[in-house]
Amino acid sequence: MSESKLRIGITQGDPNGIGWEVILKTFADPRMTELCTPVIYGSPAAAAYYRNTVEGLEEPVFQSVGSAREARRGRVNLVPCGETSAIEPGVGSAEAGRAAVEALRRAVADLREQQIDALVTAPFDKETVHSAEFPHTGHTEFLAAELGGEPLMMMCSEVLRVGLATIHIPVAQVSASLTKDRIMCCLDWLRASLKQDFGIVEPRIAVLALNPHAGDGGLLGREEEEVIRPAIVEAFERGVLAFGPFAADGLFASGGYARYDAVLAMYHDQGLAPFKTLSPDGVNFTAGLGRVRTSPDHGVAYDIAGQGKADPASMRQAIYAAIDIVERRRRWAEWTRNPLQPFERDRGGRDVSVRDLPDTEKEE
Repeated sequence: MSESKLRIGITQGDPNGIGWEVILKTFADPRMTELCTPVIYGSPAAAAYYRNTVEGLEEPVFQSVGSAREARRGRVNLVPCGETSAIEPGVGSAEAGRAAVEALRRAVADLREQQIDALVTAPFDKETVHSAEFPHTGHTEFLAAELGGEPLMMMCSEVLRVGLATIHIPVAQVSASLTKDRIMCCLDWLRASLKQDFGIVEPRIAVLALNPHAGDGGLLGREEEEVIRPAIVEAFERGVLAFGPFAADGLFASGGYARYDAVLAMYHDQGLAPFKTLSPDGVNFTAGLGRVRTSPDHGVAYDIAGQGKADPASMRQAIYAAIDIVERRRRWAEWTRNPLQPFERDRGGRDVSVRDLPDTEKEE
């Protein structure tokens, strides 16, 4: 249990998707407010609508607040924003997209000002949110623009962690986007996050190939020999415990991924398809930012929206992960604030901490 009662911001996502349903089901359990102080950014009207779609739901009692500064411990706080003229479960619309973006912008402003300790985002529809005012292809890209840093999309569970070298781009552009420098940077970011965000002393990282059979020595593609392998070798020489490139099917089918602390995939579906198969309640974490952001690993699920069928497990896991990562980062900052100075012998001088042996103890 978190003794600090971290303030965790949660956005409503698309009001026509399953975001509100998984939020309501999550906070129907009163124990959630013992773990953190939740601050939900979204529409009170949408919350009321979805309360009526879930039969037998123990309704959380919302505390309406003007901002995260007013959030009360032990309550489910709601910052009203992101209203729409009508709620239409399962229907993608520009108005629903605008409401999702409004809630996200309000939450990110509080995150930037440290009024909340971490952000958990319910899913939105990338097509409906995209506009001249929101030209981003997803949450990750928007957070990078707003918060700075070098974002790395990472999928996390108790079973597996997968980082992505490329994120939301067409498959036809993947090969051209993969450079030696790009892969080396991703390995550096992944290693840093595994150390400070997950408490792994020196992580081992498996790197996937791009082509079938890891290119078969160049027969099925040259990216492995010309880009991926050189990046792994140089990263290893710099201290990153990176290994590969491995054919994705072999690494996952054989269970070989379990020997590593994380896997670096070359493109979105190469990493997410096996991850979601092995980890149905996984979490999407944006590593490399100065602030902590997580989300459930599912989308808006228009096909079941408004039917009371949505599973809140991934939303709960996203909240747990946000709390854990914030606390690990704080501990990491304490541990690394005043590192021990190197010994004299490490600087090439005489080690004054070791006394001269008496003549009787010296070797003959």
